[in-house]
Amino acid sequence: MTARPPLRRIALLDDFGDAARASADWSGLPVEVFTDHVTGPALAERLRGFDAVVLIRERSPFPAELAEALPDLRLVVTTGMRNRVLNMDACQARGIAVCGTPSSAAPTVELAWGLILGLARRIPAQENALRQGHWQAHPPGLELEGATLGVAGLGRIGVKVTAIALAFGMKVLAWSPNMTPERAAAAGAELAGKLDLFARSDIVSLHLGLGPSTRGIVGAAELAAMRPGALLVNTSRGALVDEAALLAALHEGRLGGAAIDVFEQEPLPADHPLLAAPNTLLTPHLGYVSARNFRAYFEGATACLRAWNAGAALPNPLNAAAGATTAQDPHA
Repeated sequence: MTARPPLRRIALLDDFGDAARASADWSGLPVEVFTDHVTGPALAERLRGFDAVVLIRERSPFPAELAEALPDLRLVVTTGMRNRVLNMDACQARGIAVCGTPSSAAPTVELAWGLILGLARRIPAQENALRQGHWQAHPPGLELEGATLGVAGLGRIGVKVTAIALAFGMKVLAWSPNMTPERAAAAGAELAGKLDLFARSDIVSLHLGLGPSTRGIVGAAELAAMRPGALLVNTSRGALVDEAALLAALHEGRLGGAAIDVFEQEPLPADHPLLAAPNTLLTPHLGYVSARNFRAYFEGATACLRAWNAGAALPNPLNAAAGATTAQDPHA
C-alpha cells in the first residue's frame, strides 16, 4: 500500500460517558477525547489542526462547511456504517477518507422493549410513587398478551422487535412507505395502511430511517387516529415525529403516553418542553449504547487508525478516498 504520513492528532468527539478509553486499546495513538458537545464555529475551532476525527454515530453534525474549514483533516471514522449527519460528498471532494465500524442492532431492540414495558406497566411512575410512600398509586397498566403492536419499519431492528412481540402473544401490524404484504408476512406481521396501523394499535413503535420522505411522518393526523390510551415509542429518529403535535396530544390526554429515546435536538436542552410533558418516559439516546457495542465501535475505530498509520488497506471504507469500490449511502 502507499505510505501515508502517520496521524499526528486524532479527535474523538462527544464521548459523553467517557466510555471510549476503556472500550479499546488506544495505546500509541495520539487521541484527544472530548466529553462535551459543541457545534458550529466552536467545533471548527476545536478541530483545527487535527488530521483525524472519530465520530460517535450522529452526535455531532459534520456538514460541508465544517469539512471545508479543516484543511489538515485526512481521515474521518464514524462508529457504525451509516451516519446521516456526515456529509460524504464534501469529504470525498476534499479527499478525506471515511471509514465505519462494526455495530449491532441488538441494543436498540432491547431498549425499545425496555421502553415498551416501562411505559405499558407504568414502571417509572410506580417506582417513584413507591419511594414517596405510596403503594400502587397509579391505574393498572397495559397487558401485552393479546394487545396489538404497530411496527413502522421492518428493517433489521423492526423485524427483531416484531419477533419479540410475537413471543409475548401480541398481534403485529406493519407499515412503511415501501412495505409489501409478503415482507410483512415473512416477519409474522400483517400489512396495514399508515392511518390504519395507528388506529388499530395499542402501541406503535417507530423503526424508520430519516429522510425527506419520512421527516414528520407521524403528525397530527396519525396521533389523532390513535385510540385513547394508546402508546407511542420512538427509538429511531426524533424528527420522524411532529414534536408540536406530540406535545399537544400528550397535554390534551389523547395519548396514554410516549416513550422517546431520540430527539431532533441532542443533547436535549434543560428547558425542552418534552421534559415537562405528562405521561412520558424519556432516555438520552441509549439505543446503541451498550458495553459490547461500544467495544465493537472503538475497536473498529482503532483498527482503522492503526491501518492508516501502517499504510494498510482501511477496514470498512465508506468512500472512494478510503478505498471503497462502491458508493455508500449514509442515509440508507
